Amino acid sequence: MAESLNPRLPSRIRQLLRPDFTRTMFARRVTAGGLVILAGVAALRPDPGDRRADVVVAAHDLSPGLALTDADIKLEKRSATTLPDGIQTTVDALVGTTLAGPARRGEVLTDVRVLGSRLTGLAAGPDARVVPLHLADAAVLDLIRPGDVVDVMGAADAGTDAKPTLVASDAIVVLVSAKQKAAGTGDDRVVLVALPAAAAHSLAAATLVQTVTLTIH
Repeated sequence: MAESLNPRLPSRIRQLLRPDFTRTMFARRVTAGGLVILAGVAALRPDPGDRRADVVVAAHDLSPGLALTDADIKLEKRSATTLPDGIQTTVDALVGTTLAGPARRGEVLTDVRVLGSRLTGLAAGPDARVVPLHLADAAVLDLIRPGDVVDVMGAADAGTDAKPTLVASDAIVVLVSAKQKAAGTGDDRVVLVALPAAAAHSLAAATLVQTVTLTIH
């Protein structure tokens, strides 16, 4: 009887070292709950290294040669670590400039994507305007470069005796759009030319009713 009331020392040590089941489960639940809370706080807390900045983007798909208005561009917040050089942070900085190439909705517009009044003004006078041209012979686009001086010829209607006519002279090439890389996209390349305002308006109107090509000075 005395031995049963006084278990041997190793048995008592095992009892002391054996964890209590209830206390162990409670501790695990508390630990799991704490980890869930920490994960939620970490998910909601912004990453200090991912600062966001206002940047001007295209509000919808834009065509080359377009004079940008408030309806064409807008401000969006983007991760500062992904932004390229030359971004614009105010809409006013781009309103009135001419888009140098096509842009997709949401595309960030940098300083090299537009032609400012300074560039076209130096080329064709202070009241210069930029006109986008789709040429009857797109192969000409591979032969011209920005800064070239060209004349714009209106093609004669097929089946008539009419001859090609000079639509505009001494136009300054300011940009030639790049070739499309995707197959099956067609040839939608354009050349942007700068002219004094009156001549530019006449040329733009002429391209609505006839195809044009260029002669190079």
